[in-house]
Amino acid sequence: MSKQGSAIRGLVFAASVTAAVPAMATAGDLRDINVGMAISSVPDAGYINLTCVGEQTHRLAEWAQWPNCPAGPDQLRGIRFEYDRETAREGTMVGGHPAILTVMIDKDARIAALTIETDPKARLYLRKKAFLLGLQAKSRYGEDGWTCSAAKPGADKQEVGGVFVDETCSKTADGRTVQIERHLYREPNKELKDMTDETRITIRRAGS
Repeated sequence: MSKQGSAIRGLVFAASVTAAVPAMATAGDLRDINVGMAISSVPDAGYINLTCVGEQTHRLAEWAQWPNCPAGPDQLRGIRFEYDRETAREGTMVGGHPAILTVMIDKDARIAALTIETDPKARLYLRKKAFLLGLQAKSRYGEDGWTCSAAKPGADKQEVGGVFVDETCSKTADGRTVQIERHLYREPNKELKDMTDETRITIRRAGS
């Protein structure tokens, strides 16, 4: 095994050991944001770079400007946002992972969905652990009651350091449906540093 492959295996193992710590535990689904709450209840302080989904140049000065964002086919309006470094020195991190955050707002000005995605542009040493955020989310919402489907390694997707993850899990509880997608694999025609390593967490109001 190459030195790079050995390093990846060691990192994956070490990161797996620390995954049991529920670092996502907060009062809300994310900080003081809860799916189902009125967008007017989310404070402006602590959040920056509010941007309409699909329109990177359309910045909002405050949450109250959400109607300025275009509605999608589902009639929801999306806003991406970041943490203000004055209240989060490490930047936009969730459970220790650099993240991309999005809220979807319905016609009644309530948060219909929240998406947390690991940032694919994060530094490599952080991105190598991205698949672990899904485990933290499972711990956050309780280990029981998940329905999961998982793929196995194949010709197009191979293990990374002896580990392969390609799964989707979901559960409904407390009026919300949580879906967690986790991926860790390498495509044979790509370099190891270009492996797929990511988590996507989507929290929706149940039934929406």
